[in-house]
Amino acid sequence: MTTLTFLGAAQRVTGSCYLIRNGQQQILLECGMLQGENSNGKRGGKRKKSNTTGNNGSHFPFEVADIDAVVISHAHLDHSGMLPLLAKQGYQGPIYMTRQTQALLPTMHKDAAFLQEKDAEWENKRRARAGKKAVEPLFNTADVELELGLCQGMAYGEEAEILPGIRLCFREAGHILGSAIVELWFDDKGDTRKLVFSGDLGNSQAPLMRDPAIITEADLLLMESTYGNRDHQPLEQTLDEFRAALDEAADSGGNVLIPSFAVGRTQDLIYHLGQLYHAGQLKQNNIYIDSPMATSISEIYEQNTRLFNKDDPEFRQIMTHDWQQWLPILRFTRSVEESMALNKIAGGAIIIAGSGMCHGGRIRHHLKYNLWRKNTHLIIAGFQARGTLGRLLVDGVKKVKILGSEIAVKAQIHTLGGFSAHAGQSQLLEWAGHMRKSMPRLYLVHGESESMLALQKRFIEEFNWDASIPTLGEIIHF
Repeated sequence: MTTLTFLGAAQRVTGSCYLIRNGQQQILLECGMLQGENSNGKRGGKRKKSNTTGNNGSHFPFEVADIDAVVISHAHLDHSGMLPLLAKQGYQGPIYMTRQTQALLPTMHKDAAFLQEKDAEWENKRRARAGKKAVEPLFNTADVELELGLCQGMAYGEEAEILPGIRLCFREAGHILGSAIVELWFDDKGDTRKLVFSGDLGNSQAPLMRDPAIITEADLLLMESTYGNRDHQPLEQTLDEFRAALDEAADSGGNVLIPSFAVGRTQDLIYHLGQLYHAGQLKQNNIYIDSPMATSISEIYEQNTRLFNKDDPEFRQIMTHDWQQWLPILRFTRSVEESMALNKIAGGAIIIAGSGMCHGGRIRHHLKYNLWRKNTHLIIAGFQARGTLGRLLVDGVKKVKILGSEIAVKAQIHTLGGFSAHAGQSQLLEWAGHMRKSMPRLYLVHGESESMLALQKRFIEEFNWDASIPTLGEIIHF
């Protein structure tokens, strides 16, 4: 008998982590960081002590020495961000992922380590003033190097036996570069059971990634439900709103700020801005990617254009090896000095900066210098978790505290839903519907309660298929 324990992303969006026990073998499926609300050690979240990886505590709720293998669906930190801590605490086994995820992790995890180190530095200054004992970061860059040495990249569709009697295969998920649906088979004396984990499923409207692979059979299905309660608006409507916001900003003479995830969202935005540029519909003449991580990630995307879809032949013809071929007015700011210089621009610029939920990164500096301006236009182009600065701004807060200063929010705020890299409700149902003949046991993960409940209801209405909503720490047998 095989068991699975839900250690993260149970009735919450982030912190993905599941422990699989198959006899004496143990596999960790995902090792994600909690972001936003209750994220211990992360700026922008409430600090809360915990012994679970989902709350970013310093102790895992399992014996690290007992883990035989780790499987990661994709590079986003809420799925992979605690891997350096795992290595720090002695894990020396293999970490399986796609080759593209393996390429993305060095940039993403070194950046995460830097933020952990800075958080600890700032916290220790506060503690020193209070006469309290200093703290250490959860992990540092040396721990990242340990982790990276354990990573093993696999090609999509490649099947490998990762432990005796346990086979693994990654299928395209269409979410970001390298994102995967995970298939795991457990063989026991001729009896084979199959677990499918959706990972984060991509939005079929997304401009670069291919659609998620179709899977028809499973015994157990773990499925994300981030947008389980709604569909995204049509992409054309979103692009019209995007164009209108850019026009309004240009006419008012203000800047456009776009907080953006470095992986996926930034590259999609470059594509859409390039479309406007080639159509002669972009009034701004200066576009900046102000994120060292997004710059590095964009270079990795450039190296993997073969994995892009083929929906736009003109883009594929122009974009052969360099984003600036596609968008000549694009500039990547790499140094701190270049980033600071952007704060002197009073208007006419589009500044895309990390992080996507405004809980860290250079976007906070640009918000500090621009939120109080009435002609600033802030475009929110992605999901904002509860507890993040981005969520507060979307919810209409009038004042925010950024980098020690209280800032009045007078900027125009535009929320665009159609750019999401996640599948909407109908897309989730359509993807899972290919398994309705095998009707696997279904568990909904990676979603807030209202999203899970709505999707659970639709599964009953659409397929007469019971979907369970697990709790943190729940153990199931399959």
